Amino acid sequence: MTKKIGLYFGTFNPIHVGHLIIANHLAEFSDLDEVWFVVTPHNPHKIKKTLLEDHHRLTMVRIAVEDYPKLHASNVEFDLPQPNYTVNTLAYLEEKYSEKNFCLIMGEDNLKSFQKWKNYEVILERYSIYVYPRISEGTVETQFNNHKKIKKVDAPIIELSSTFIRNGIKSGKNIKPMLSSEVWKYLDEMNFYK
Repeated sequence: MTKKIGLYFGTFNPIHVGHLIIANHLAEFSDLDEVWFVVTPHNPHKIKKTLLEDHHRLTMVRIAVEDYPKLHASNVEFDLPQPNYTVNTLAYLEEKYSEKNFCLIMGEDNLKSFQKWKNYEVILERYSIYVYPRISEGTVETQFNNHKKIKKVDAPIIELSSTFIRNGIKSGKNIKPMLSSEVWKYLDEMNFYK
């Protein structure tokens, strides 16, 4: 039987409980068999002081998903040419794992700007997109409403961001409940975001 894999892209800088809640919800309450956290590499052309090195972010995702058999960490984009586009990653994965059926996971905020993505029509034609709710400005393009490839998922709305967590750490706040305990331990030991 072909496994249906949901691809959840992000910098995960750091991965937090909101990411885990969304991914686990999709793995447990949709027809997806697994969810892969695809860690987006640092764009070498952009200086982003707050973005941890790729291997640290990947390590945190691996630590975070350890107890979830349906959730996995993926570094697939680390070896692909930069800048990377989702359409290229999807094509690469499809070729490498021809026995799997890949889908895209995105927040409703991303769907609102989806028409700006490189080759978005190709993505829409070839892959299902699972959209979880987000509170955000703007509206979804009419062409994406009731589209047969776009599945709106009734997942919990999580208003938590990695930026909020990084800022909290920097200003000495206790953000421990927002991260899995193992990720918190790793961040704390490494003195990240301070």
